[in-house]
Amino acid sequence: MGGALLAGWLEQGISPADMVVVDPSYESSAGPAGVRSFVSAEDLPGDFSPDVVLLAVKPQVMNDVVPAYARFDKAVFLSIAAGRTIASLRALLGDKAAIVRAMPNTPAAVRRGATGLLAGTGTTPQQKAVCDKLVAAVGEAVWVGDETQLDAVTAVSGSGPAYVFLMVEALAAAGEAMGLPADVAQTLARATIAGSGELLRQSPLPAATLRENVTSPNGTTYAALQVLMAEKDGLHDLMRRATEAAARRARELAG
Repeated sequence: MGGALLAGWLEQGISPADMVVVDPSYESSAGPAGVRSFVSAEDLPGDFSPDVVLLAVKPQVMNDVVPAYARFDKAVFLSIAAGRTIASLRALLGDKAAIVRAMPNTPAAVRRGATGLLAGTGTTPQQKAVCDKLVAAVGEAVWVGDETQLDAVTAVSGSGPAYVFLMVEALAAAGEAMGLPADVAQTLARATIAGSGELLRQSPLPAATLRENVTSPNGTTYAALQVLMAEKDGLHDLMRRATEAAARRARELAG
């Protein structure tokens, strides 16, 4: 996810010279041109003083990784770790640390991201503004009022791209099962999901209206939707259970 954000910022024209990456695997990977990279926080120059520190590591390893950055007490810490609360981050960074939690998603790499943000107490309006600007550079940004809502953001948009990609897989598999060649089914499924998403983005109409516009009474789409919209085990029911599972896991990661 950190790589997706970095790619989006570079695409937006943010100077590589304004960014520094700390990546333990840097020696075996080719970083973006012009972006300075270091293997660990201990390797950063002594006079390094960032305005923003993006914490883009797995929640399970934050206890080992994050304390090394506590010395940057003038920075705002922008964390994209699912489930890790502001309180748990303050335990690693100090009680006065300025912290903003964010839950972005991978379409940020193509400037179509969706990110929910939550500011901890003590975060200045200027620090909130710079975090908002960074996130808005790669898509939609919305601020929420508490961490329970951020768990819901994680379940809906943070994990959401995986649901969409699975939809492509399932639709292509269904087409193949009905006799389409695998490559044809994949092309149709992929283009259908991508095109529908772009139509939704450009249209002022609600998703429900767009759905209704495709659905002729007693037609083929209507027949399919009777299955997908069934009260039990229909798509609404499945999506509710899936997002509840994701939100529950986010809370578990918080400890």
